[in-house]
Amino acid sequence: MAVLDRVAMIKQCLQAALGPLSIEILDESHRHAGHAGAQGGGHFQVTLVADVFNGKRLLERHRMVYDALGPAMQTEIHALSIRAYTPQEFQIDRTARDEAARANQGES
Repeated sequence: MAVLDRVAMIKQCLQAALGPLSIEILDESHRHAGHAGAQGGGHFQVTLVADVFNGKRLLERHRMVYDALGPAMQTEIHALSIRAYTPQEFQIDRTARDEAARANQGES
């Protein structure tokens, strides 16, 4: 399956199962060229913001993502980095990143 097809498939599966408010998928397969497992599937980083994560622990959130991707985890995806946020967590994280960036700019 082509890379763009994999990204579209991942997005479709996650949207259907989890109804995220926000989803970002980054294909990092090129960073793993020559890696023995890279031939069987891609390497992806997924950032999701979804209400369904409210009250769920990190492991539960990851299981929800794996379940949503189903058989693709065995065929089209070799490695998956998951960042699964509730809307509130994402806002807090974004605010912290913005503050850190402003602090770093002040150090220059």
